[in-house]
Amino acid sequence: MRPVCRLIAALLCLNAGGCASAQVPRTAVRTGIDVLEAGGFRTLAGKRVGLITNPTGVTADLRSTVDVLHKAPGVRLAALYGPEHGIRGDIHAGDHVADSTDAPTGLPVHSLYGPTRKPTPAMLEGIDVLVFDIQDIGARSYTFISTMALAMEAAAEQGIAFVVLDRPNPLTGQRIEGSPLDLKFKSFVGHLPIPYLHGLTVGELAGMTNASGWLAGGARCDLTVVPMRGWKRRMWFDQTGLPWVPTSPHIPRADTAMFYAATGIMGELQVVGEGVGYTLPFELAGAAFIDPFAFAAELNGRRLPGVIFRPLFYRPYYLRDVGTRYGGVQLHITDRDRVDLTGLQFQVMDAVRRMYPDRPLFGTRRDDMFDKVCGTDRIRRMFLEGKSVSEILALWHAGREAFRQARRPYLLYD
Repeated sequence: MRPVCRLIAALLCLNAGGCASAQVPRTAVRTGIDVLEAGGFRTLAGKRVGLITNPTGVTADLRSTVDVLHKAPGVRLAALYGPEHGIRGDIHAGDHVADSTDAPTGLPVHSLYGPTRKPTPAMLEGIDVLVFDIQDIGARSYTFISTMALAMEAAAEQGIAFVVLDRPNPLTGQRIEGSPLDLKFKSFVGHLPIPYLHGLTVGELAGMTNASGWLAGGARCDLTVVPMRGWKRRMWFDQTGLPWVPTSPHIPRADTAMFYAATGIMGELQVVGEGVGYTLPFELAGAAFIDPFAFAAELNGRRLPGVIFRPLFYRPYYLRDVGTRYGGVQLHITDRDRVDLTGLQFQVMDAVRRMYPDRPLFGTRRDDMFDKVCGTDRIRRMFLEGKSVSEILALWHAGREAFRQARRPYLLYD
């Protein structure tokens, strides 16, 4: 038995005869909710359940976890908790989620993305167990894992059990990029001292968080992880056989998670656009001042493994009324196992400072957010000091191998 979680015996009940998941499509991977259903929901039987989820919380045949638990025999689903974008995905990125009532079930929805980010004692009154079922994208700045950590803290403080229904890391369980977060820059877009790409499932991350003293005051919650069946660390999401549900409006496909890692930090500066507001979110790097052909030639001349930069012109929707056209490049990932995903944006930023020195990358109100997402201010300072991109990347990736070793006791797969 793992020191940080209990592997659910119910996962063994996967044969069609007598199991609730008989109609689930054949896939390479079964996620936590399918395993829980196959075992007859025994982990939650007779308990009042609070559910933290969003539209990505679905079974293999695309039934909402909300609806499944609401109808589950012996389970008393009592309350819902809405992270960024809301329970049903009806809230725009960054907009506050309000307390409400879920129309399909009539259940109360408590906001975890507004003035309150951590469940309060009043929100948890009468709840026996908090369940977390959200598809993550494997990046530290994606806020769902911050929500999970804060909910684990609240559960520990209130003596409530916490259950994670595990899901795949779409970038595999092997890719680790970036240095662990400097806790001086702790925020909701960087809450845990992990690399930018951590290579863990949410269940593994919950186990490591619980055992490593990362919850406030070193607290530990009563944690159970319902693990997947069939997932291997080498798997990209498209190898799981599972359907992809957009994790947010700008992550429409599973492979968008790769591009989020490749340009999302750079995009925080709002100097070079990353394609959000166009049909290729996070797949582009462009601005009105960029010559796409010269820019592509500069980036392709660096012979970076696993990527080709194609010149293009485009117009984000927010510029449709002003006639401004962007020039830039589209990132084409040709070898996803070799490419340094997070390093690509620093290569793009280096190309901008060399080709367009009159267009400063820093010095705006966005510098603070860039530092928070980087998890340090040293990347920004190195750019300002004129350090080479190779020096910047060496700093960026420092500490990731130490993290790879530190996470080993908490791996649930392979």
